[in-house]
Amino acid sequence: MTAIILDQPDQIKFARLATLKAALKLECLGMKMSRGTSAYAMLKRDYGYKGNKAKVLAQVTDDVELAIMRKNVNAT
Repeated sequence: MTAIILDQPDQIKFARLATLKAALKLECLGMKMSRGTSAYAMLKRDYGYKGNKAKVLAQVTDDVELAIMRKNVNAT
């Protein structure tokens, strides 16, 4: 098993966004991430997304995929 260290601010921001995306996907299926604030509420509050859960999930998915494509382009 390999360890990955996220120590750059942009890496940490991406990891948080990807984690919130996964949590929102589960929330759309009816599960809860925790007793605290929902991933949906965090994404709307912290990242400024607008719309219902399905629309926010689509927006976040696009943003995560775009960030991954940019990372792959910058690596080559």
